[in-house]
Amino acid sequence: MTTMSVTGVSRWFGNVVAVNDVTMTIGPGITGLLGPNGAGKSTLINMLAGFLPPSAGTVALDDTPVWKNPDAYRAIGLVPEREAVYDFLTGWEFVLANAELHGLPDPGAATRRALATVEMEYAQQRRVGEYSKGMKQRVKMASALVHDPAVLLLDEPFNGMDPRQRLHLMELLRTMGIEGRTVLFSSHILEEVEQLASQIEVVVAGRHAASGDYREIRRLMTDRPHQYTIRSSDDRALASALIADGCTTAVSLDDVDQVLRVETSQFFSFAELLPRLARNAGIRLYEVSPTDESLESVFSYLVQS
Repeated sequence: MTTMSVTGVSRWFGNVVAVNDVTMTIGPGITGLLGPNGAGKSTLINMLAGFLPPSAGTVALDDTPVWKNPDAYRAIGLVPEREAVYDFLTGWEFVLANAELHGLPDPGAATRRALATVEMEYAQQRRVGEYSKGMKQRVKMASALVHDPAVLLLDEPFNGMDPRQRLHLMELLRTMGIEGRTVLFSSHILEEVEQLASQIEVVVAGRHAASGDYREIRRLMTDRPHQYTIRSSDDRALASALIADGCTTAVSLDDVDQVLRVETSQFFSFAELLPRLARNAGIRLYEVSPTDESLESVFSYLVQS
C-alpha cells in the first residue's frame, strides 16, 4: 500500500503565495481534493507528482521525498488539467511513447491494455489533434496508466467529458480504489466528489481548510448558516410567521430592494417550513434565492469552523 504525504508545504511564485503551509496524508482509496478555482489544487498536484519543488516543506512517497527522485515516477501516474498532448501523434503513438519512456518490457502490450481500459481502441489510429476534449482526457488517462502505477493523480479529470465518459471514468476510479491504489483527484464541483470520494481534502486560497470523511464535512456544509432573499405577496406577514416559528436566526425587510432577507442554520427544516408557512397564511412565494451558495462562501465557512 502506497501513501503520499505533504508536510508543512508552501509554494510561492514571486510575491504570490499559491500554497500556504499545507499538511495532509493521502492513502489507498479515493481522495477528493476539493476547492474553488484558484485555490492551489493544481500547484499541490504538480508538487505531489514531482514536477514542481516546494518552496518550503516536504512532499514524500512512502517517506521518500519526491522532488529530484526519478524512481518516484515508476509509482506515480499523472493526468494534468492542461492538454499536455502532442497533436501530431496518434493516440497509439502518444501512449506508446510513455510506455517506452518507462522502459516497460513489452510497451506494445502495455499500450493496448491502457487504451482498452479507457475504451479508446476505436480511435487509437487517429491523431490526437482530431480528438474532442473528452477523448483527450481519456488518452491522457491511458498514458498515465500505461505503467500500472500505485498512485494516480488527476487534476480536474472530468472536464470536457460527456455523461457516458464521466460514468465510465468514475467506475474505473472506483475499481482502482477498491484494488488498493492511491487515487487523488481534484475538483471544484461538490457532486463529483460526493459520488466518488470517501476521504476529502479541502483547500481554500492555498490553505488547508478541512480534512476527513466526506459525509462529515458535507454535514458541516449543510449545517452552516444559509442566507436567502425571498419575494412574496406579503413579505411582512411572512417575516412575522418565520420569526414566530423560530427556525430562522435572522429576518429583515429590505424596503429598497423590496425583498425579505432570511438567515437559517437549519437547512432541511427551513426547506420544509417555508412553503408550509406560506400556504397556511395564504401567501404566494414569487422567488426564493440563496445568496451565499458559491463554493467560496462554503469553504470560507469551513475555514472559520
